[in-house]
Amino acid sequence: MRLIGILAAAALACTLAGCAAPQQQPDHSQLKVNDAGVSSDGGAQSGEGAEGGVSSAEEAKPTASELRAKLDITEDYRPDFNHGKKGASYQKYIVLHDTEVDSSAASIVNSWESSGNKVASQFIVNKDGSIVQCVPMDAIAHHAGYGDAGHNSEYGVPEDGRDDKRGTTKAPSKSITDYGMNSYSIGIEIVHVSGQGAYPETQLEAIDGLIAYIDAYYDSESTIIDHKMWRSGNSDTSAEFATYLANYRDHRTHN
Repeated sequence: MRLIGILAAAALACTLAGCAAPQQQPDHSQLKVNDAGVSSDGGAQSGEGAEGGVSSAEEAKPTASELRAKLDITEDYRPDFNHGKKGASYQKYIVLHDTEVDSSAASIVNSWESSGNKVASQFIVNKDGSIVQCVPMDAIAHHAGYGDAGHNSEYGVPEDGRDDKRGTTKAPSKSITDYGMNSYSIGIEIVHVSGQGAYPETQLEAIDGLIAYIDAYYDSESTIIDHKMWRSGNSDTSAEFATYLANYRDHRTHN
């Protein structure tokens, strides 16, 4: 009886003191830890897909060479179109033009050369998406011509002597004097005549790819303008291109 009394007293004391049975500790032996966090099934909480693939965010960006390889580009370099070297640090703009003639890029290059005025853009994009390049990426082409007075300063394109200006004529008026854009840009001619139909999707997609290639080549995104932004008297690009131009300037593709 004395033992029972002692045990009863001990139980009462334990109750008053808040004693409880020891809890079983969780077993962490089956958990795996990595830099992405912990998951109870041993899987990594990362960018891996269900089959262990790498997420698109982790994929390497395509190189300039890879992007160029996706384009249908024919090189047709003409010495008269090359107006001196252009270092990569000078590349600031991509200037979009309309050819205003419904001819193939190859025939346009020939007509430029036969004119003797030494004017050309680096690229011409056909309606079928094929492209002719007639000036190297690291060379200056005379494609932008004179701009509105004050545009050298506004666009940050000073005439610093790198452009030989062969084949140029005197500035047409006091309101059209500035000539710096050629030395700081890549010109893209789009085969199109204003008011004569839409720009084909294949052509627009080729322009998308060409802009991506230029960005990768210089490892920077050049500001996109059209010819009439440089000189207000120009008509290109056409009214039919207005929405596409806005999209290119905003997010670098036509749609």
